Formats: sequence, structure tokens, C-alpha cells
Amino acid sequence: MPTIEANGQTLYHEVHGEGEPLLLVMGLAADTMAWAMQVPAFSARYRTIIFDNRDVGQSSMAAGPYEITDMAQDTLALADGLELESFHLVGVSMGGAIAQEVALAAPDRVRTLTLAMTWPRGGAWAAKLSELWSARVEHMSREERVDELMLLTLSEDFFENADGVAWLRDLMLQNPYPQSADAFARQLDASSRHDARERLGRLAIPTHVIGAEHDILVPVWKSSELAELIPGARLSVIDAGPHGANLENAEEFNRLVLDFLDQSRASSASAASTVS
Repeated sequence: MPTIEANGQTLYHEVHGEGEPLLLVMGLAADTMAWAMQVPAFSARYRTIIFDNRDVGQSSMAAGPYEITDMAQDTLALADGLELESFHLVGVSMGGAIAQEVALAAPDRVRTLTLAMTWPRGGAWAAKLSELWSARVEHMSREERVDELMLLTLSEDFFENADGVAWLRDLMLQNPYPQSADAFARQLDASSRHDARERLGRLAIPTHVIGAEHDILVPVWKSSELAELIPGARLSVIDAGPHGANLENAEEFNRLVLDFLDQSRASSASAASTVS
């Protein structure tokens, strides 16, 4: 099993493809399986690295509370272990919060930054949500937790496809590495305290913010706010997309990510040619 000791954690990871490194950071309660619709497309052009955050999948479980900044240090330590001097960075949801902190901590290492279905700050509202959701999850069965996550991350249209819903539900329930309620609560708690709003103006990295029009977990206005806070950031919105747009709208999501990366690479090459 490919693991790396990183920042006091044991992180499971996979590397797919060749080329410039592309590091993907997943969101709350999701492990490497959640990148299934991205890996084939991304690894055809980039050396694509996926991993399980602490407290999920095949990575180590945390001993107590932590912050999104700690998870960002996990990510940077993983990059160190894989000898990635610099990399393209994509973060989804909680992974987008982690990616913000990675970029703020090590801006010279991030070639491009893609932030999808994520937010710049939680605040008191997020803290209350975390409190209530964590308490509820403690008394839910695994099946109920999967059902709730599907309702929060997938669209009404998706639920009209009974076969598709049953297939995905079974796939999630068959995951041999289910997240415990305690681990979910720790990730959620850390996410609720994320606050980069006042620091994002420092970033001078090519940045692409992707929102989803019908996202009920992280409303699309959060993406608009995030793009406004980062100088020069591009904003794209997936029409009728839910929070899990990387799964349900995978073709469009992949196109948006890859087009931005390709354009950024072309701009960098052109700039280097002009200088030389």
C-alpha cells in the first residue's frame, strides 16, 4: 500500500500518468474513490497525484482536533515526500479550503490553483452547522449517513434515475474503508473554522474558481466571493451543477480544469519565450 509519513500522519496516495505534477485534494468524508471520474482524463496529460486526507480512507486517523492549516501541512509534506518541487493544485470543497492554505503557505510551489465548490470563510454560521451536523451523525447508521451525503451533493435530476442512485449508493456502502462518525466530525469541525478571507488578496498565482449553480451545500455565491478576493481569479459556474459536480457533471468539470491548466501553461511558455 503506497503511504508516506507526512506531518505526523500516514497518508495513502496514488500516482497516475506522467508529465507536470497535478495534486488533487478531496473534500469532506471522501477518499481517493471520489476522483474516479477525473483520474483517466487528468492522467492522460499530467502526473496526477491523489491521496486520502487524514481521518478518511486508508490514511491515519487523527488523535484529536485539528485545523485546515494542519491538513495543508499534510499536503505539503506529501509533496515533499514525493519530491514535488512545484505542482498544479486542485481542491474540491474542504479540499479547496486546504488548497487555499497550501497556496498561502507555499505560493512559490503552486503553479496554478483551482478551487472548486469551496468557500473563503465559515464563521459563526458554519460553526453552528458543524455542531448540529456532528451531533446528528453520531446517532445515524452508515446507510443514513451515505443517504444524507448523496442528498446534499447530488441534484434532483440525478435522483430521478433510480438505477444510478442505487448503483452509486451501493458503491459508497461497499467502500472497505468507511469513515467513522468521529472522524467525520473532526473534518467537519476543522472545515467550519476555515478562514482565509483576509489573506487571499496576497495570492499572485493563476487561479480558477469553479462554482456549481445548484450547489445546496456550498452555495454558488461563495464561489463568487472567493473569486473576488483573489486578484485576477477566473470564475466558472457549472449550469445546474450540484455540490458533487466533479461526479455528476464530470465531463464539464474536467474540461474546465484542463482548459485552464492548458491555457496557463501556454501563457507561461509564451512569457518565458518573450523573456529569452
